[in-house]
Amino acid sequence: MPKWTVALLLLAGLATPATAHAHAAAAVPVYPAVGPTTHLLDHAALLGDVAEPAWYEANIPFVDLPDRDIQQTYYYRWRTYKEALKYTGPQDGWIVSEFLGPVGYSAPYGGIDAAAGHHVYEGRWLRDRRYADDYLDYWLTGSGAGPKPATDQLNDNATDWAHQYSFWAVDAAVARAQVTGDWRFVLDRMPQLERQYARWKDTNFDAATGLYWQAPVWDAMEFTASSYQSDDPYHGGDGYRPTLNAYQYGDARALAVLARMAGDTAKATRYDREATNLRNATEKYLWDPRTSFYKHVMREGNPQRTPIADREQIGYIPWYFHMAPAANAAAWAQLTDPQGFAAPYGPTTTERRSPWFMHDALAGCCRWDGPSWPFATSQTLTALANQLIDYPAQSYVDRDDYYGLLRGYALTQRKDGKPYVAEAHHPDEDRWIYDGRNHSEDYNHSTFTDNVLSGLLGVRPQAGDSLRLAPLVPAGWDHFALENLPYHGRNVTVVWDRDGAAYGQGRGLRVWVDGTLRHTQTSLSPVTVALTGPPSAVNLPELVDDAANVTEAGYPTASASYTWRGDKAVDAIDGQDFHLDVPATRWTSYGSPNARDWLQVDLGAATVVSDVRIVFYDDGGGVRTPQSYALQYQNPAGDWLDVPGQTRSPAAPVGRAVNRVLIDPPLTTDRLRVSPARDDGGAVGITALQLWRQPDPRVSVRFDGLVDGAVPVDAGKTVTVTTRLTGPANLSLQVPRGWTARRTGPDTWQVTVPPDADVAAGLPIRAVATSPAGVSSALAPTRYVFDPADFPRTLWDDDFSTDRTAAYRLDRPVPAEAAPTFTVTGGALTASSAGRAFGVLAAPVAAGDKGTAIVVEPRSFSGASPEDSLFLGLAAGADDYALAWYNNHFGTSGADVEVAGGSRPEATGGCCTDVRWQPGDRFAAVVRSGHLTTWREHDDAWTLLHDAPVDAAVPPATTAAWAPAVGLRLDPGTISLDRVTVLGR
Repeated sequence: MPKWTVALLLLAGLATPATAHAHAAAAVPVYPAVGPTTHLLDHAALLGDVAEPAWYEANIPFVDLPDRDIQQTYYYRWRTYKEALKYTGPQDGWIVSEFLGPVGYSAPYGGIDAAAGHHVYEGRWLRDRRYADDYLDYWLTGSGAGPKPATDQLNDNATDWAHQYSFWAVDAAVARAQVTGDWRFVLDRMPQLERQYARWKDTNFDAATGLYWQAPVWDAMEFTASSYQSDDPYHGGDGYRPTLNAYQYGDARALAVLARMAGDTAKATRYDREATNLRNATEKYLWDPRTSFYKHVMREGNPQRTPIADREQIGYIPWYFHMAPAANAAAWAQLTDPQGFAAPYGPTTTERRSPWFMHDALAGCCRWDGPSWPFATSQTLTALANQLIDYPAQSYVDRDDYYGLLRGYALTQRKDGKPYVAEAHHPDEDRWIYDGRNHSEDYNHSTFTDNVLSGLLGVRPQAGDSLRLAPLVPAGWDHFALENLPYHGRNVTVVWDRDGAAYGQGRGLRVWVDGTLRHTQTSLSPVTVALTGPPSAVNLPELVDDAANVTEAGYPTASASYTWRGDKAVDAIDGQDFHLDVPATRWTSYGSPNARDWLQVDLGAATVVSDVRIVFYDDGGGVRTPQSYALQYQNPAGDWLDVPGQTRSPAAPVGRAVNRVLIDPPLTTDRLRVSPARDDGGAVGITALQLWRQPDPRVSVRFDGLVDGAVPVDAGKTVTVTTRLTGPANLSLQVPRGWTARRTGPDTWQVTVPPDADVAAGLPIRAVATSPAGVSSALAPTRYVFDPADFPRTLWDDDFSTDRTAAYRLDRPVPAEAAPTFTVTGGALTASSAGRAFGVLAAPVAAGDKGTAIVVEPRSFSGASPEDSLFLGLAAGADDYALAWYNNHFGTSGADVEVAGGSRPEATGGCCTDVRWQPGDRFAAVVRSGHLTTWREHDDAWTLLHDAPVDAAVPPATTAAWAPAVGLRLDPGTISLDRVTVLGR
């Protein structure tokens, strides 16, 4: 039968999943092949007890160093980098996170551009290029380049995420190309790189001085010696700083390099000229000849452009980009000066002689006026390596200073005697001072492996078919080795063995390329080694994990037969895979009463499954690796059956490593589950459950006609869905269980939603395009779009033409806050107060179980700060409520849920949505299918603001008896409402 007929039969539940595809495409290797190389080091011994050792074997350069502390920290920092890799989905792929858990001020999926330059510099040494490829695209063309609210909390001077913090994006991209040799990648993105550079000129450039300005907080430095000297120690201190000016200099030079490669000499000359002008302006204004240092220059109230008196560690950043002239080398004397930046756990972020040194630093994060900060330490190490290797000889610092600083940095990264990096360290005491539990662990905000490779071991990446080596190792070192360094598509091994006894390969320095000895010499003097022959590396294709849900909201979703209270089933599909106890990203059955448990992923709509990867958690204690596991799918009848055609690698389950199941023929299904078992019946766990799919690069498929990115649906109705297919493939439309789809044309489908469907769940529809070369897919969530006409029953309507306030129940959710004074006059309800007040008015009706909408027409807000807020939703009293809110002062919307007096954040949907009410707008809170959704009507169109899964805290049967309610919370002033209407179904 034709394949499109099979697809339609699948939609109807009449075909078995295995019949949809007759073959599986060739399996993509899990890891990139290392290729020809040397085998001098014991990699397993060097790695120690890491999870998934095969990943490190395939990806990282291995080092053997006489300094075991630096070596231990080197491998530890590769572990933290792997932990920070986060798969976000098909749109953006991989990103590199800063915090292992989410924070409220990040870009989509947790990206923060403050340390993104560090992330690229560090990740450029990985053999698998997909991580950094995706990550750069995230900031240049993906969600990280998208619009950002211009608010105080998120930088009111920037409107996109890639400019939230200072960022040396172009320089980092070119620095990576110098390692990989893949110049085509960056040249193809030249327009986006130029845009990234130019936007700083649009917002932060001062033509009068020829300099860029920045607020220290948006240099990722919340409190500094410079900001303290302003009227706002947190957001203040706008000034011309060595940071952004050096970053833009580096980016301009990098753009000039790319322009020359593209053959555009005129553009290259322009960027070189801009860089030169910026360097000249920096020398004129930021270099302080009296103290021989680059300094912050206040922007406001400083007509003479006088630098501040204090030296800050940011004064070394110009050397990071080779911006500083050789004549300024005297600045480096401060690095080892006991009154400068020298410290046992340093360097300090502000010189000790400054009156601001350690000002309030022990009062709490984040003070960059003295503490040792890995972000800045790694920048200083890169700058120092450049000074020692690329500048003329001088008398202020030498290779021993570099080694001492690097070793001190390694020893700083300890806690309880074990490798550890957090946010900031005391400069003189062996303790981290900014180290929040479940927040700061393994903080990925700096480099270290790059400092070892490009500084200590002197690997100096460059364009062209050559490798420059200029080691900064101590003169007394008798040996070191660097093996399997990915460089220009080749494997490089560098060995220094003074007498030949350490590695048995002969005396002196030796360099191998792809396993062939290419160079020998007796000394450690700098050398450039030619690369001959074609590159041996084979890049892996892009893959898509259909199970990943990094936001842990909507679909895919995960559930389990039992989950220990400290874990979550959905953490197994959150796009992250690490094996920490705190923070954790895993499902475990610890404490389960069941003989055997399972973890299930529900995709919402079927996809083609051919490559399943499972990573079992094993803590060496109560949760151990299973002896066996079943992999099952659920058929259309609801039966769980073993997945047919499985080939497992390895055959028996292993812990803390990838267990791969290839399925041939591929399976089309929407639900899979893993059921691990231990012979002793003990607990099991999973840190990652992944469903990888290889798209066909010739094929694209998408949805047209979406509303706010979703297919608008309602229960019991039929909607037309439009798809677009490009390329040679067979197309099917997969819909949620119980829904039906009928193809009415080449690109159109009629999708019918059953009357009992949960339209608040965001169930997806998937278009699947199958070809011999892969499976491409597009996924669109469905979403109910609020229309008051869908709620034909009027349960309560108060237009305030008369005073009916006595009919409401008054709740006070915050007992310490008085209720406002409510008055009805002029056709409006007005709440007024001379101080902070909060009151919730519950209507004298019940919500019911079919769905309720509370529609409110505000007349005016007070304009007070910080509380100028409207609440609407359901309440059963002061201790039990689910209320959406709009804060007019901040222009944000979210939800609060409290049950029995306890806050239930898991039911709030997170925080927050940016919105600004305008006169004439209405708000609505819709309670339906266990969700509280918030809507704003503007220009006769309703837009979804927020979705709170209230049923995560209280069942719908309970909220059905709660009362529709409206609350007002205000600081001195008044808030007025024109109407409150409660509608039902």
